[in-house]
Amino acid sequence: MAIQLSDHFTYKKLLKFTIPSIIMLVFTSVYTVVDGFFVSNFVGKTPFAALNLIWPVIQAVGVIGFMFGTGGSALVSKLLGEGKKEKANAVFSMFVYVSLAVGIVVAVVVCAFLKPIAIFLGAEGEMIHYCVLYGRILIMASIAFLLQIEFQSFLVVAEKPKLGLVVTVAAGITNIVLDMLFMVVLKWGLAGAALATGLSQVVGGIIPLFYFILCKDGMLHLTKTKIDMNALFKACTNGASEMMTNLSMSLVSVVYNFQLLKFAGENGLAAYGVIMYLNFIFTAVFLGYSVGSAPIISYHYGAQNHYELHNLTVKSNVVTAVFAVMMALLSFSLARPLSLAFVGYDAELFEITKRGMTIYCFSFLLAGFNIFSSAFFTALNNGAVSAAISFLRTLVFQIIPVLILPAIWGLDGIWISVVVSEFMAIIVSLFFYIKMQPKYKY
Repeated sequence: MAIQLSDHFTYKKLLKFTIPSIIMLVFTSVYTVVDGFFVSNFVGKTPFAALNLIWPVIQAVGVIGFMFGTGGSALVSKLLGEGKKEKANAVFSMFVYVSLAVGIVVAVVVCAFLKPIAIFLGAEGEMIHYCVLYGRILIMASIAFLLQIEFQSFLVVAEKPKLGLVVTVAAGITNIVLDMLFMVVLKWGLAGAALATGLSQVVGGIIPLFYFILCKDGMLHLTKTKIDMNALFKACTNGASEMMTNLSMSLVSVVYNFQLLKFAGENGLAAYGVIMYLNFIFTAVFLGYSVGSAPIISYHYGAQNHYELHNLTVKSNVVTAVFAVMMALLSFSLARPLSLAFVGYDAELFEITKRGMTIYCFSFLLAGFNIFSSAFFTALNNGAVSAAISFLRTLVFQIIPVLILPAIWGLDGIWISVVVSEFMAIIVSLFFYIKMQPKYKY
């Protein structure tokens, strides 16, 4: 029997419902990791460094999908919990159409200014060419990527997390196969990596689009609609935390890149790229659980079921804590083999990467709780608290340490900065949990 949002959730049922979203987000993260592996080993260190330098810009384009996916799905889930299915479908359709229009405009603008952006980020000589080449191809595919991110949340709301999983796995396999074909067999270099990722994102974005167009009897489907400024405002403000998280991550990556170029040059950029691949995959576990559980929380909040809201809060924090320990231990044990796999061809780069990864792994003990806390308040339709947690965690608490600590500990200070920022963020998360308890009764 299919699990419904209105059910009572045991640990088993909660994991069964959220595991597809976790795997979905992990496979989405695989895109960049697979590109990085093939580029580093089959194209070279300079193109690999260029890929990592320009990636924050590409990531920034996808924030629209995160904003409408998380903020919009919370509102749509709440409407379903209130029994307003027709309005939920109209609002859902509006979010998809508006995000598409905004995404196209943003992609065109970024594409036009990509070269000066690359120069501003610190690219020089041959690296400028590689940044522009990789960036333009991927930004042209960013509309499909935007849809893929957005639909990951809405497929959970539609009680179709397994469909989302199948689509994302298909997209991930497409990326791997095309990377091998374009870079190893056809020798297309960095352009091949970008094409492989772009085409896989088309697979991930277009298939769910057809599902929502054709499946008229499902929980959600695309329909005729009109602009609802109130719903749009709520979704944007509520999803602002996820948008802020991704924009902040992009901005912080730029600051990190400046510091890495200063303290370790091109090797620093390449090492940071490998560590970020580990971060993408492991934080995807926390993000996946948050995406999978958020519609349930929103539904029971809309239905004013305080008992189940408390049940979900307790169980979610326990699950997050278990995942956190697992991710920290696994990342520590993978530091050496992953460094060898990506940059084993360069002894100095290998040592920098391995040491950085060994320090960075401690951040996973804290990151999961902070990620879930932000998503939890988004699910409760409290965009202000969610945005505050995200803004402080991903921007303020990261930029301050990364500008100060390297002056004390050199390159190690850059890796330690992440651990310090997560520790400061967890204090803020706990403060809001305690402060908001009387209002939401979770």
